[in-house]
Amino acid sequence: MNPHPRDSLRSIARHALPCVLLPLGVAATAQTPPAPQGVLNITASATVEVPHDWMSVTLATTREGTDAASVQHQLKQAVDAALAEARKVAKPGQVEVQTGAFSIFPRYGTKGTMTGWQGQTELVVEGRDMGAIAQLTGRISSLTIARVSQGLSREAREKVEAEVSAQAVARFRARAADLARQFGYAGYVVREVNVSAEAPPVGIMPMARGRVTMAQADAGEALPVEAGKGSVTATVSGSVQMK
Repeated sequence: MNPHPRDSLRSIARHALPCVLLPLGVAATAQTPPAPQGVLNITASATVEVPHDWMSVTLATTREGTDAASVQHQLKQAVDAALAEARKVAKPGQVEVQTGAFSIFPRYGTKGTMTGWQGQTELVVEGRDMGAIAQLTGRISSLTIARVSQGLSREAREKVEAEVSAQAVARFRARAADLARQFGYAGYVVREVNVSAEAPPVGIMPMARGRVTMAQADAGEALPVEAGKGSVTATVSGSVQMK
C-alpha cells in the first residue's frame, strides 16, 4: 500500500536538520573583530654625525658667436682640453670624470631678431680623493668652477645607515619595554614596524664664474677644500601589543 503524499512530507520534515535563524545584528557582531586592547604606538630615532667623504666639482664655460657650428667647435675644444687633463688623474672611486650638459641656443636682440648663438658645456669631476680633485681644478684652464658639492659616498652612506638603524631599533625596543612596565604589563610583542633612514643633504657651494675663478685658473691654484660634516638619522615607528 503506497503511503499518502501527506505522510511523506511529514517524514521529510521529521528527518530534516534543524535550521536556526540568527538576528541580523547578532551575525554582524560575530564578524566584527574586537577592538585591540593594550596597544602602544611608538616612535624612536637615532642620529650619527659623519664627515663627508665625496666631493663633486662641476666646471663649465660659455661661448658666443654668429655661427652655431663655430660655437659648437669652440665648446668642444674647451671640454676636450679639460678632459685630457682630467684623464691623467682619473681613477675609479677616487677621481671620476664625466661630461655634463652641452647646449647651443639662439641669442636674440632687443627687437626680437636673432643676433647670434650661445652655447654652454660642463665637465663633472667627483670622487673620494678631494685633494686630487682640488689640484686638478687648478690645472684646468679651459673651464671654470661652477658648482662644488660634498656628501657621502654610497658605501659610506650604506654603512652609516646600517649603524644608525640598529641604534634606532634598540631605542624602539627599550622604549616599548619601559612603557609596557609602566602600564603594568610584563612585556610586549611587535604588531607592525617601519624603519627609515635619511642621508644628509648634499652640501652645494655655488662658485661665481667671474673674476675670482678666472684669477684662480690663471694662477694655477688648487681649489681650497675642507670636508664638512653631515648627520644621518634613522627613525623606527610602529605599534606593539602589551602582554
